[in-house]
Amino acid sequence: MSLPSSISVAVLFGITATVANADLYGEQPALGPAAARVTQAEVESGLLSNHELREAGLRIFATSFNKYDGFGDGPMNPADPTALGGRPTLGGNGSFLRVNGLDAQSCNDCHGIVSSATVPATLGVGGAGGLTSAVMFMPKNIDVDDSDNNGMAAFDGRLIVPPALFGAGGIQLLAQEMTRDLQALKASAQATPGKSVRLVTKGVDFGRIVADANGNIDSSGVEGIDADLVVRPFGRKGEFATVRAFDQGAMIFHFGMQPTEIVGAGIDDDGDGVTDEILAGELSVLEFFITTQETPRETFRDLDARQGRRLFRTTGCADCHRPQLRTTGRELTFSFPEVAEQPDLNVYHSVDLAQAPASFPQTRGGLLIRLFGDLKRHDMGYELAENFQGGSDKVNREFITAELWGVADTAPYLHDGRAMTLNEAILAHGGEAEAAQRAYAKSSEADKNRLLKFL
Repeated sequence: MSLPSSISVAVLFGITATVANADLYGEQPALGPAAARVTQAEVESGLLSNHELREAGLRIFATSFNKYDGFGDGPMNPADPTALGGRPTLGGNGSFLRVNGLDAQSCNDCHGIVSSATVPATLGVGGAGGLTSAVMFMPKNIDVDDSDNNGMAAFDGRLIVPPALFGAGGIQLLAQEMTRDLQALKASAQATPGKSVRLVTKGVDFGRIVADANGNIDSSGVEGIDADLVVRPFGRKGEFATVRAFDQGAMIFHFGMQPTEIVGAGIDDDGDGVTDEILAGELSVLEFFITTQETPRETFRDLDARQGRRLFRTTGCADCHRPQLRTTGRELTFSFPEVAEQPDLNVYHSVDLAQAPASFPQTRGGLLIRLFGDLKRHDMGYELAENFQGGSDKVNREFITAELWGVADTAPYLHDGRAMTLNEAILAHGGEAEAAQRAYAKSSEADKNRLLKFL
């Protein structure tokens, strides 16, 4: 794909890229020549329509990168072979590693199942991933042959099943508004030293803070969010405030494709012989494409399913999996560079999420986001805890509430795909969700079926 205006505008604003000097078929960058790539200046110029921005973003999302694009790391770093940029390849194949990234060629490799409920699965763009695309994040030990003789194959990384991306724009808009609210509450606390200020936004309680006379914040009472009071809804651990922030790391981890906004323009930071692997403009259009994806919809519900919705509330599931949250506005803004605590800085574009293809329902000047989530981290107990060598005991037990919209189409469940049915997923809940899990476990088979049918 090439945009009608891409070549002329790219030449006008100028970019640099390393291009293969080869005449053999296929021995060129999959992203195409430098003149066809999208720069941030082009994105900000206003010369591209929203449709063209989405097309350009789809190209980044679906392109299978190759080594001429910058796929892969450079020479292995013997001091730390797990460090991104200097990873070895599996068996010395020269391309893939799989157990610590370098595990796919395109975003759509891991986000291509629109529904796992059909036979065969319905494939498309922006969906979830199955067990075969589960990410094995930064392990240092995989004991496949159970050398510890403890009855399991020990693994000290993180196993992450890719979620579906539909509705991401509504999630990001909610996070922007909630972050604004929490930053205002922080300012209120600093204006009233010694007063305990509750951190509640859109009905979600993130604990309390107190400021001293010098404006220093005591964040020991903060819950389910970092001390900087930035809502980070992306990533299973709630690590990323925006899709762009997530994509920066994903490009490096999965593909070895280094964004210029991380390593600098013209810099070959990983030593693979390629510079300017992912331009700022390319991350901008990628974020735009993902956040303007279609929104999950609830299908027609019969009487049992409607009763199941009521049971979803009475068993306590809805305490964290909140059926809906409302935004006060409709416009999702995009910033570059991003400042997490100040989502209104450096805005270069916006989009009305009430319009197609996102098409969120409108309400009271804002949007109704039927996410079945709360954008908050929760302690899920030791049964679900990870054994990640790079995380604390607390971090390994905590996960952000998974949005349940689209849950009927996105098996397997839980962060690592261990639950192949919804019943298994519910029964695996612990920690803060233990009361809801017990209420479900004690319910009659008929009521369990009603709740499962609703889901």
